[in-house]
Amino acid sequence: MTGTLSDRAATIMARCDELATHSEEPDRLTRSYGTPALRAARDAVAAWMTAAGLAVRTDALGNLYGRLEAVQPETKTLLLGSHLDSVRDAGRYDGPLGVLTALAAVEGLAKARRQLPFAVEVVAFADEEGLRFPTVYLGSRALTGMVSADLLALRDAGGITLAEAIRDFGGDPAALPGAQRDPAELLGYVEVHIEQGPVLEREGLPIGVVSAIAGQSRFSISLSGVAGHAGTIPMALRHDALCAAAEVILAIEELARATPGLVATVGQLQVEPGASNVVPGQVTFSLDLRHALDTTRRDAVATLEARASGIAAARAIELDWRLGTENAALSCDSATLSQLAGAITAAGFPVRELVSGAGHDAVMLSRLCPVAMLFVRCAGGISHNPAESVTTADVSVALDVLDRYIAELATTSG
Repeated sequence: MTGTLSDRAATIMARCDELATHSEEPDRLTRSYGTPALRAARDAVAAWMTAAGLAVRTDALGNLYGRLEAVQPETKTLLLGSHLDSVRDAGRYDGPLGVLTALAAVEGLAKARRQLPFAVEVVAFADEEGLRFPTVYLGSRALTGMVSADLLALRDAGGITLAEAIRDFGGDPAALPGAQRDPAELLGYVEVHIEQGPVLEREGLPIGVVSAIAGQSRFSISLSGVAGHAGTIPMALRHDALCAAAEVILAIEELARATPGLVATVGQLQVEPGASNVVPGQVTFSLDLRHALDTTRRDAVATLEARASGIAAARAIELDWRLGTENAALSCDSATLSQLAGAITAAGFPVRELVSGAGHDAVMLSRLCPVAMLFVRCAGGISHNPAESVTTADVSVALDVLDRYIAELATTSG
């Protein structure tokens, strides 16, 4: 390897800062699928991959790959990486840290002319957050062949379909089958990510290993009442969709608070017609529900749908409860976890296993190959927020662990 760990970690941090300048909005970081901001971020990473001596390509969806070949052709491939898109008003580490730490590890291998018995690819997924289109893991879905015709027909707020956005981004919806990966050629997938929680900070640890990822259900819920004049309709005769929505949302919060480990979030709310002197006639809102046990999550979904139906019926309001996406809970690969734990121990740190309440591209990749993740301590456990913060020292530890993991994997795979 060339360069000290601290120097290489400082480069990762500087690159995260540079990527944060590529945004759709001038005063905050927002980078959604297919936008000029995402293209600029992807181009910057592609240039770093090329400078590292990697073979660079994009697939039909716009995912970016930098490949270091193995000693022998036709060997298996280890995937490392994360995503380049962001939520609205994001921090700079969720996603890019995983891409750039992976790149630093493979860059070190390339510069040291280290030959491995397997190929390594750094992948920068084009969309994981689902900010522009109502789906998640879009980039990694392409590798599994799960970008369906229904997904391609989805429209963004401006009416542009996903298929059109793919073409605008330089991709090709018709060529998506070529983006699929053969499970037989994949060795595994490892992703470095900020923790997005407070556990590592509370316990004074720079890094942890992810043992499982919580299951997730996302819904779009609409309540349709009757719009009317705010001054002429008596309260007892109203069919106010917003009041019904408020009651449903509070029921969601009540159940989540009463169910250990369950988290539920209503993050979007649209009121029609949206005038101060009109009784709301329709409300549409999102629901994001997560739990580490699928049975608990599904029971909560059933309970909440029944509760919402009762609230709507009592108010003579029509309910439309529609599932958007759903992913089962995931247990990370035990062998890979053991190897990462060994690398953490060798780096001089205790092993802390964590369950991720957030979803990650590893969920999709688990359909193809063994997956595991490393979490890096983040200040206050804050993420999806401009206040996201990690230290160069902690990133150095993550890079050290990733280096050791690859080296050990090369020994055991050889």
